[in-house]
Amino acid sequence: MRICFVTKGTLSEFSDTFEGETPEVVCFGFQAIGKVSYERELKGETSLFEDVALLSKEQKNVVVCGCYTDARGLLRKSVVVAERGRILGVTDMGNRLDGGEYRSGAGIRIFDTSAGKLGLVVAEDLYFPQVIETLSLCGAEVAIAVLEELTESLEQTLMRAQAFFYGIPVCVCAFGYAEAADIGGKLSFSSPQSPCFYDLAREQEYHLIETRRRGFYKKKKGTF
Repeated sequence: MRICFVTKGTLSEFSDTFEGETPEVVCFGFQAIGKVSYERELKGETSLFEDVALLSKEQKNVVVCGCYTDARGLLRKSVVVAERGRILGVTDMGNRLDGGEYRSGAGIRIFDTSAGKLGLVVAEDLYFPQVIETLSLCGAEVAIAVLEELTESLEQTLMRAQAFFYGIPVCVCAFGYAEAADIGGKLSFSSPQSPCFYDLAREQEYHLIETRRRGFYKKKKGTF
């Protein structure tokens, strides 16, 4: 799976200047389209989601784009996904930290696309391991985390650890930087360039894990 990460500039700037081989997935950070009002989109006053869909149609691929959504005053960090001209859906950050400005939204989502089953991680949801664990259990082939920005090493540590724990590659797209970890927990890609390209290897490993613990006691029935 060839992924293009666009970590700087807007959606329109990318579509105007991009030339070369078309990747299977193009992933934009939150800077690409900014704030999206659902009400204004429905009234036709803006067409930001349509722009995402049109780019996916032009490129004939999947476009993943971070954004800030406004649903009648309720602000959320979200990611919109489009494929070949059609909006597949919008997923929101599910965990709100310390009563922040952005509300928690809809549940965890996997998008079944021509490029594969893409599990989306939105912003601070990367800090909650159960998100990527759920994506792995539900069959995602890769977890793509769209973040606002990176700290010195925290996000990379979490990305590598969760790729190892849950057995799926994890990619991070943030402002000014993109990186990825393989299922062995190793950093397999990193770049400050925009756009930058990564050829993701499809890796699936399954192991039988046994544990011994207390609980689950069931009394044996007597014989008749």
